[in-house]
Amino acid sequence: QVQLVESGGGSVQPGGSLRLSCTASGWSGGRRCMAWFRQIPGKEREAVAARSSGGWTTYADSAKGRFTISKADGADILYLQMSNLKPEDTAAYYCAQRATGRTSCPKSEGDYPYWGQGTQVTVSS
Repeated sequence: QVQLVESGGGSVQPGGSLRLSCTASGWSGGRRCMAWFRQIPGKEREAVAARSSGGWTTYADSAKGRFTISKADGADILYLQMSNLKPEDTAAYYCAQRATGRTSCPKSEGDYPYWGQGTQVTVSS
């Protein structure tokens, strides 16, 4: 079955950088969307960035210019490079995946059936 395992979270000062990784396994093939979401306690999970198999990407407005989603060459690993981190980026970050027949990827939590367990990112001085 599909498994997603996130890593790379931690504590960092404002202005710092982190790279999150999502190691995927069990995908049977075919086009898919892979995405990063984040969630603050008491709030809904929000999409941060998404990437299709064909390389199409999209970002939340809050992530544009600071975060980059990418996939490793030759390995089923999705990355989220985060730079110039702000305290408001503090959240649990989740990797998600779904099959797709489209070029673009959705940003709604309900559109993704597969999820990782999450990794915590804390930005504080």
